[in-house]
Amino acid sequence: MIISYISVTGGRVCVETEGNGPLIVCSPAMGDTRDAFAPFSSLLAEAGFRVARADLRGHGDSSTDFATYGDEATAKDLLAVIEKFGGGPAILAGASMSAAAAVIAAGMEPAKVSGLVLLGPFLRGTSTPLQRLGFRLALARPWGPALWRLYSAKLWPGLGDHASQRASHLSSTLKRKGHWAAFSKTARTDHAVVAPWFNRVTAPALVVMGAEDPDWKDPRAEASWAASQFAQGAFAMVEGVGHAPMLESPDVAAREAIAFASQIGFGGTHA
Repeated sequence: MIISYISVTGGRVCVETEGNGPLIVCSPAMGDTRDAFAPFSSLLAEAGFRVARADLRGHGDSSTDFATYGDEATAKDLLAVIEKFGGGPAILAGASMSAAAAVIAAGMEPAKVSGLVLLGPFLRGTSTPLQRLGFRLALARPWGPALWRLYSAKLWPGLGDHASQRASHLSSTLKRKGHWAAFSKTARTDHAVVAPWFNRVTAPALVVMGAEDPDWKDPRAEASWAASQFAQGAFAMVEGVGHAPMLESPDVAAREAIAFASQIGFGGTHA
């Protein structure tokens, strides 16, 4: 694996690559880091793809002093990753918030995106201004880091006892200088910005949703709605997992992604 730092407006984004072949760019959820895709991306690399795992702005090993964060900024970073590694076209695999960014990126530069794999996606604004204010207050110091650790530990039921360990690990990364402030700014994202981009997306999309995703009252209904926003949209449910199918059940998520790549003619050696 090779680590690179890509210069974008306002800072640098850390990207880790492995494998050879058609490019798949992976981007994690808010509060998470690129290693959430590690087992998933290794399986894709074995199937004949080049996989680039990018940290979000202010997360992992990316810069923390950006002026802007959120879906649209992340979309531009994903396009910069594609440009860095050959110019595309590529498949974008985005989790949660990054799924929203992937949709926007596909709308901004359709020629650079062959397909979308949207894992536990947030593709619409679901909260009121008052709820968003409450969320911001919940993430304020000094109580914010502890509340986030408790909340995030419930996101990945498929990890079992390891969920709390991962939540603690991610919490420790957010204690580094500048990281909590950047995370808090990222958390202000309103996914309502995605809606205007749906009609500009020409790439096929696959929604991969955990059947036990705690962020949705009815994960299957949300997956069905998300898939219906695309001219060529489909969804797959992964049983026994929550908000990060690629982390909780990487073999199933990778199998779905590889089959999708094959269906759209974006082939690795085993796609």
